[in-house]
Amino acid sequence: MLFLFSEKKTPIMLTEASHKLIPMTDFVIEYYSNEGYADLQTLSLMKNYANFLRKPLTLGMFVPVDPKGNVLKEPKNYLEWKSLDHNDGKRKAASGFEEYLDYQKAEQNCLFEGFTIGYNGYSVVRIVASYDQAVELSFNKNDMMSAAFADVESLTVFEDIYLTNNALIAIGIKK
Repeated sequence: MLFLFSEKKTPIMLTEASHKLIPMTDFVIEYYSNEGYADLQTLSLMKNYANFLRKPLTLGMFVPVDPKGNVLKEPKNYLEWKSLDHNDGKRKAASGFEEYLDYQKAEQNCLFEGFTIGYNGYSVVRIVASYDQAVELSFNKNDMMSAAFADVESLTVFEDIYLTNNALIAIGIKK
């Protein structure tokens, strides 16, 4: 079993709910305090998490962007379209719905939940966490990188940053 910290710094078991980004030391200590040993799967999970924390931050980790890094606008009625069973993210083509499929594919590349565009200007894109307005990041439009935060690990200074299912899968926490 893998545990992450809740807001009160007490261990919580991973479930289908949102999971917070935590520092690597907390990740390792919390795991060992509950498991007490390391097997190859555990070591692999820890290596995956360490590599995840080292990833350089890009705008596409937070909001859907096109291949050139430009922010995509959510298509009209996207949430309703996405809720239909046949739009589960596995379709490769849908005549007349290319914009929806492109947005869905870009959305699947996001590693952090709940971010919205606060400002999309000429040279800077500012995003804000919908669940905490104090979590605000800016990205340069030239390289789509953050000047203030170099990598995922640097985000652990925030109390609440939630991981998407795609991030959990990349780490090896979910199947």
